[in-house]
Amino acid sequence: MAVASLIALTLTLTITPYLAGRMKRAGIVGRDIHKADQPEVAEMGGTAILLSLPLALSPFMEGDVAKVLLVFLLFGIIGAIDDLTNLRQSHKVLLSLLISVPAAFLDVSPAVDVFGYTLNLGLLYPLFAVLFVTGSANLVNMLAGFNGLEVGTSAIILGVLGAITEGNARLIALTGMSAALGFLWWNRYPARVFPGDTGTLSLGALIGLVGILGKVEVYAAILLLPHFIDFTIKATGVRFGVRRHGRTRLLPDGTLQAPPYPSFLGTIMRRVRVTEPELVAIVWLIEFSLGLLVWALHLLL
Repeated sequence: MAVASLIALTLTLTITPYLAGRMKRAGIVGRDIHKADQPEVAEMGGTAILLSLPLALSPFMEGDVAKVLLVFLLFGIIGAIDDLTNLRQSHKVLLSLLISVPAAFLDVSPAVDVFGYTLNLGLLYPLFAVLFVTGSANLVNMLAGFNGLEVGTSAIILGVLGAITEGNARLIALTGMSAALGFLWWNRYPARVFPGDTGTLSLGALIGLVGILGKVEVYAAILLLPHFIDFTIKATGVRFGVRRHGRTRLLPDGTLQAPPYPSFLGTIMRRVRVTEPELVAIVWLIEFSLGLLVWALHLLL
């Protein structure tokens, strides 16, 4: 397990700058709009995570591990298509549902542990698994847009899930966390590469898959609370049409002005004057606090 994690960390640390350079040469770039000079930054850097995780887990490539990696890679492909063609949100969700189907065939119990109480979903569990992975992937993909935000929160979540699970679930979670941390070195402020939907969708799917494989679905849901709150606010406030309403603006003093639409991050920006790294640090702290809560509940229940 430690060897797989070390391999994943080393691979993303070394492969990411190479891939970022190739993406820049190919013109696959995005503007870092929260910087004064709005520099061009390589996109689709999540490809490094897509390569590193299967390579690190290749000695364990059988059974449920193979199924998890299949779904993880398929989400990476959908993310790459989205990065290159800008899929509609509805199309992205439909494709996510389709490629989540292998999650229905993981060799796990149909029962869900809800704080010590067992909820047996029976024949409905395969449908639940597909929806859970789809939801996890798209929630992580939505709470995004700032240097290190998506990858950092995903690394925290996977680390916590690795701490409360066993067997293959722990192996995948900790190796995924290591891959994310290696990539985060290049994605932290000021970012030299963006994960793109290639990275955010695949990491989000991995969180959902670990939750199912490790039978910690409720704890995974708790860790995704900031993402779910952001989804709910946007769904009720602007129905996801955020680009029509404008974006977060960088003020002359380096702090951020909240976007003119309701969102989880916008709520933080309206309450506290923050720079981009401070905003990301606040979200990481919230996620870490949720991780401590999950760890405590796991020990007590």
